[in-house]
Amino acid sequence: MQPFETVTGPALPLPAANVDTDVIMPKQFLKGIDRSGLARGALHDLRFDAQGTPRPDFALNRPEWAEARFLVVGPNFGCGSSREHAVWGLLQLGIRAIIGTSFAGIFADNAANNGLLLVSLDPEPVSVLTALAADPERNRLTIDLPGQTILAGDATHVDFEIPATRKDALIRGLDAIGTTLDQAAAIRAFEERYHAAHPWLVR
Repeated sequence: MQPFETVTGPALPLPAANVDTDVIMPKQFLKGIDRSGLARGALHDLRFDAQGTPRPDFALNRPEWAEARFLVVGPNFGCGSSREHAVWGLLQLGIRAIIGTSFAGIFADNAANNGLLLVSLDPEPVSVLTALAADPERNRLTIDLPGQTILAGDATHVDFEIPATRKDALIRGLDAIGTTLDQAAAIRAFEERYHAAHPWLVR
């Protein structure tokens, strides 16, 4: 996974509640046998019309948000089916973090397992950040994960909480397997002690 320390870029507002994984990654993009090409599928029906033409009224198709690195979203983002493709597509699109009040459980697990930072905040700071994201003159944010802060150019400063283990994994770019392998020496030492104490388990 790509490590996350301090990332700066535009934020895209998606304030609607209950944006589900079929909106994030429509089902027609789930046919591949690998993860390639999912950037086009991410938020596809919001970005493109039925003919595949970019919708000019959607912010991500405008230059002020074209390089968006963050989403500021409504409650219960990522609900619906458990498709991990939704997270893969957002990452391929360049999204590094999502800020909101609440996230669906399976979506949150998929995000954690793939290096996508989810920041949960109270409604008031989310409203402030949504307004900033909607303003092309003020939509640029910086997320400092080690410092657990969100900064905006107008001096807005928002602190956030994150479990220490998840923070460490994101900063170091470790998925669940990498986090386990990080303890490889301790695991081997335990195995040796256990087998020595229970030799009948080893043929």
